[in-house]
Amino acid sequence: MTLNLIVSRRQLQGQIAVLELADPAGSPLPAFSAGAHVDLHLPGGVIRQYSLCGDPRSRASYRLGVLRDPASRGGSLAVHEALHEGARLTVSAPRNHFPLVDEASYSVLVGGGIGITPMLAMAWQLHAAGRPFELRYCARSREHAAFLDELAGAPWASHVHLHLAQRMDPIATLKAAPVGSHLYVCGPAGFMDWMLDAARSAGLGDKQLHKEHFAAPTCDTSADTAFEVIAQRSGKTVTVAANQTLLAALKTIGIKVPVSCEEGVCGTCCCTVLDGTPEHRDAYLTDEEREANDQIMVCCSRARSPRLVLDL
Repeated sequence: MTLNLIVSRRQLQGQIAVLELADPAGSPLPAFSAGAHVDLHLPGGVIRQYSLCGDPRSRASYRLGVLRDPASRGGSLAVHEALHEGARLTVSAPRNHFPLVDEASYSVLVGGGIGITPMLAMAWQLHAAGRPFELRYCARSREHAAFLDELAGAPWASHVHLHLAQRMDPIATLKAAPVGSHLYVCGPAGFMDWMLDAARSAGLGDKQLHKEHFAAPTCDTSADTAFEVIAQRSGKTVTVAANQTLLAALKTIGIKVPVSCEEGVCGTCCCTVLDGTPEHRDAYLTDEEREANDQIMVCCSRARSPRLVLDL
C-alpha cells in the first residue's frame, strides 16, 4: 500500500529537515505505532526509509527528521535539495521492525544524533500509556541537536536527560535502571555498539536490547567466493560471482526481486531459503530468524554453503 501525500517542511539547526506528510484532502492517515518507519519514494528514483517521530495518537500527518549526510547515496540529499514545500510524494504505509515491548516494566530510550527520531514517538506512546521510562539524548553539542524545544516542552519533559558534549556513562545509567528494564537505542553504528556492549556489562540480556539500524554493518568482502543459486519455482540456476551481489546475479537470469533500501535494512527483498546456508549480512532479521536460516536478504547477503535453493 502506498500513499500520495503533500509535503510541508522546516529546517532545524544541525542540518536537519523536518517533514510533515499529510493527505491533500485532509483525510486521516493509517495508524502507526512507535518505532515505525515509512518508505519515501524520493526525486531521482531512490527509495529510503525514515523513522516516524510524531505522536502516534495523531493521524493528521507523519513527521520525519532527516539529517543532511555528506556521505549520502542520494536519499538525504534528495530530501534536502529536491523535496520542496508543497511537493507530492509517494509514501509507503508504516511498518514497524523496532516496536516497544508491552511487557517491559521500564524503558530506557537512548538516541544518538539523528537517532532521536524514533525515541520521540516512543516517549509519546509510553507517556500516553502511563508506562515508566527515561529518554537520553546524546549529541556533540547543542548546535548539533534537534527537537530541543519539543523535549523541553513535552508533558514528559521530566523524563528527558540531555548529554550534549558531556558523555553519558551507559553502564552506570543502565545499572541504575529498575530490574527488568528494556533498552532501545538508535544512532550511528559505533554509538549503538557502545551502548549495547555497556548494557550487557550492566547485566541486561539480549531479549532486553532493541536497536534500529540506518544501514547494515560493514563487513570484510575480501574472502568472498562464488556460489550457485537455484531459483526453484523458475527452474533457473545462476552462479553468483565473488564480486557480485545475489540480487544482481538473479537479474541476469530474468528474476527481479522487489528492493527498496539495498542496504539490508528494510526487508523488502527477503526471500525464502529452501536449502543451503545463508551468510547473513543484513540488519533486518532477528538472531532467532538468522539461526533458522530459512530467509535471506538478496541485496546484501551471500551463502556459506556452495549452493542455495530459493523459492523464486
